[in-house]
Amino acid sequence: MRIGIVSDTHGHVTNAAAAVRLLKTLDVAAVLHCGDIGSPAIVTLFDAWPTHFVFGNVDGEERLLHNAIENAGQSCHGQFGSIELGGRRIALLHSHDARLFQETVAGGEWDLVCYGHTHVAKQESINGTLAVNPGALFRARQHTIAVVDLDSMSVEHIPL
Repeated sequence: MRIGIVSDTHGHVTNAAAAVRLLKTLDVAAVLHCGDIGSPAIVTLFDAWPTHFVFGNVDGEERLLHNAIENAGQSCHGQFGSIELGGRRIALLHSHDARLFQETVAGGEWDLVCYGHTHVAKQESINGTLAVNPGALFRARQHTIAVVDLDSMSVEHIPL
């Protein structure tokens, strides 16, 4: 099973739509959005997949976003998501709460931790947990997404 990971759209519909077009070519079964959604208009762009959303530090209109996510039939996890896909335990957060992020990555409870906030694509293995930041779709030198193969736990960062 392959999943797409995006973050930091900041309401930028043009870049989010470009990411959706790219994801449609990559055979992903689900999408995780790691926060800083920025606008309800972003939510409906991901209607081709089951999509899991968490809020970031600039998602000030949480009630509005929560309603848009629920109305689209998607999953809203608030500040922290705990899901299982492809037999893997996955945590989803924005990482602006550094303490929570460090505890999540170091705790050994998760196979995969997906996060955003830094606007820098990164992957690392910590105590058996794969931590993946897909980069950002706005306010970044290069706009990127990530795809994770949950069978092999391999990561590909892909520029738009």
